Amino acid sequence: MHRYRTHTCNDLNTSHANETVSLAGWVHRIRDHGGVLFIDLRDHYGITQVLADPDSDVFFEVEKLKAESVIKITGEVRLRSPELINNKIPTGAIEVYIRQLEVLGEAEELPLPVFGELDYPEETRLKYRFIDLRRNGLHNRIITRSKVISWIRKAMESRGFNEFQTPILTASSPEGARDFLVPSRYHPGKFYALPQAPQQFKQLIMVAGFDRYFQISPCFRDEDPRADRSPGEFYQLDVEMSFATQEDVFNTIEPVIRGVFQEFGNGRPVTEAFPQITYHDALMRYGSDKPDLRNPIKMQTVSEHFAGSGFQIFAKLLEVEGNEIRAIPAPTGGSRRFCDRMNSFAQKNGLPGMGYIFWRIDDNQTVGAGPVAKNIGPERTENLRKQLDLKAGDAAFFLGGKPSSFISVAAKARDEIAKELNLIDTDRFELCWIKDYPLFESDEETGQLDFSHNPFSMPQGGMEALETLDPLDVLGFQYDIVCNGVELSSGAVRNHKLEILYKVFSLVGYSKEFVDQNFSGMVNAFRFGAPPHAGIAPGIDRMIMLLTDVENIREVIVFPLNQRAEDLMLGAPSEPSKQALLDLGIRIAPT
Repeated sequence: MHRYRTHTCNDLNTSHANETVSLAGWVHRIRDHGGVLFIDLRDHYGITQVLADPDSDVFFEVEKLKAESVIKITGEVRLRSPELINNKIPTGAIEVYIRQLEVLGEAEELPLPVFGELDYPEETRLKYRFIDLRRNGLHNRIITRSKVISWIRKAMESRGFNEFQTPILTASSPEGARDFLVPSRYHPGKFYALPQAPQQFKQLIMVAGFDRYFQISPCFRDEDPRADRSPGEFYQLDVEMSFATQEDVFNTIEPVIRGVFQEFGNGRPVTEAFPQITYHDALMRYGSDKPDLRNPIKMQTVSEHFAGSGFQIFAKLLEVEGNEIRAIPAPTGGSRRFCDRMNSFAQKNGLPGMGYIFWRIDDNQTVGAGPVAKNIGPERTENLRKQLDLKAGDAAFFLGGKPSSFISVAAKARDEIAKELNLIDTDRFELCWIKDYPLFESDEETGQLDFSHNPFSMPQGGMEALETLDPLDVLGFQYDIVCNGVELSSGAVRNHKLEILYKVFSLVGYSKEFVDQNFSGMVNAFRFGAPPHAGIAPGIDRMIMLLTDVENIREVIVFPLNQRAEDLMLGAPSEPSKQALLDLGIRIAPT
């Protein structure tokens, strides 16, 4: 017989009746039923009920047990009475009568309970994460994470990809966030950077002749935390392909991502073919490049119905070049009370308000109501209704001006309207590609050009586009995957031609010397024959969040940092010893 157990706490069933078995695990719960002590014994695999009565030789030892102590029991498997069977657990038809008990690890008073999964302060949960991880919900989410990563590895290998590990101690990478720096003892005054992503390395792997690469890669960015972003590190499915177009990436990665959600989404419907939506259309229809497509509302431009109309606010706005009027349809939202509530929502989000029309039946005809309808007249109101495909009982809201001034509020209003009207089917996964991002963007105050997405992306149209088009009209072969309003990944067809790389950087004010100095690895590699290549990097943590229905990324990471980027268990970050600083040639300056 094994030193600790013959079975796990999920193994036993009626076929083991009358057998002598050994189990080991944690005391999940103790109950006293008329002098008979019942213990729910828990291990990684499940729970088995074990018991002792006053006739047992170990009864008094069982009485002394504390919750979460680790024990080994040996005893006889007994069948439960039919009325006492617990169908919620695999072992619910049996129980084990304890003959022998050994305490393997006694527990002190707990800082937070495991049984019941009560809501506890996050700081306590993170300080005692090893206890928190025993709780069923979090434990299962971490197991799901492991299974998802294993499934992804197999899926990528089946598609001809090889997994390579790229360096952790490296040079700074231009990913847009602050680096975590590591001082070098061998090179005083110089620092390594932890990789924000393996961007340059995976491109160099393509230059080295490996056709298809992937890695479940750790990435390190010194960013402020958010609910969906860890303050220190995160993991992504890092992918790169040689001799690949944008469509090749779509065709390769889409089945993998769809498969993950089908395999681990508990039967919830998943988009069969991801729609491809341009960045321009995403902003136009949804007000965001991270649209939640479970929301059926699509915004439309309706400027023509207000130009020269009696609704002077919008009519005058349209006299200014670049201004537009956009409509947010609200099916079933056709009441003055709802319209007033949404108008207040817009005001709380920084806008003067939203104009609105709601349609109702009057004298057997569908007519528009509200101040906007009154001012633009019945003909324009009816044309608006037809364009937006609305009917009696529906409404529409309107925002005007320069789109950049109201688009973020419009996106929030679209979501709020759908939530208020119960238009969102939350029990599904809706995925899409967002593509054709502008390669450059302009600072509204200074007019200075900058990269909008990724400086290493290939411009659509190549050098000709860079030389003949307004830079703000140049699109990149850049793309994202979005699921239920959450950005899962970014990717691009890479720029593998040095002359185009230099030109792209020159347009935002960087010299050839700057590129050579800061990206010497790639520049040198591209001089010796670089294949066309493309890649993408879906975030593992965010996928797990969606699959397990949690809103905080720390709920799917084994040992996360808190919101102040602290490890409360091990006390990181900590002050180094004077000798360690001396070895590194570092002096801490007062702040």
